[in-house]
Amino acid sequence: MYSDSNIERADGLVRQHASLVKRIAFHLMARLPSSVQVDDLIQAGMIGLLEASRKYEPSKGASFETYAGIRIRGSMMDEIRKGDWVPRSVHRNARKISEAIKVVEGRESRDAKDHEVAKELEMSLDDYHVCLKDSASGKLFSYDEVLEGGDGSVDQLESHSENPYLEIQGDAFKEGLAKAILTLPERERIVLSLYYDEELNLKEIGAVLSVSESRVSQIHSQAALRLRSRLTEWT
Repeated sequence: MYSDSNIERADGLVRQHASLVKRIAFHLMARLPSSVQVDDLIQAGMIGLLEASRKYEPSKGASFETYAGIRIRGSMMDEIRKGDWVPRSVHRNARKISEAIKVVEGRESRDAKDHEVAKELEMSLDDYHVCLKDSASGKLFSYDEVLEGGDGSVDQLESHSENPYLEIQGDAFKEGLAKAILTLPERERIVLSLYYDEELNLKEIGAVLSVSESRVSQIHSQAALRLRSRLTEWT
């Protein structure tokens, strides 16, 4: 049971930080396909904010805005995962591309090039680029989720890990991911850095690299699929 003072405090936190929900929603929208509605993200985010206001414990050390931001983003991610706007055929093609990259790189002992992956898949280079474009919307978000840890950060704030093995496993994955990123071709590393570290959108990255927004999307998607092929022990 919540006391009146606790309910009052929670309501105050929700009112004070309602704008945080919109800020996170619009930040995510810049990375998502047009089929995702910002109102749906805001609604899910408000649920996350409400949960955060009720569960927040100042004694844990994190500020409420930090804690709530993780909860809000997690709720929005859950909403998008439920909708799963990416067709099954796109998921299948993404898996095939990852497998083809792995085969080519195993055979050539170097980074696989676009035309080599297309040949391995027995498709034209143009068709290969179409597949990359189709998988981009799903990969942009899922890769973002992997990098930022999803709801795992919330679990760490609420407890110092109820399952130490899972915490060790998570740390090992992050270390493996970081090492795999360093092995990517230079242009793919640059795109990931500008997108995740500098938080530029695809159009802005295109201006930096003097390529089209569509080409940046292809490079980003291929980087994510290449990482997937190099992290098969985790995926």
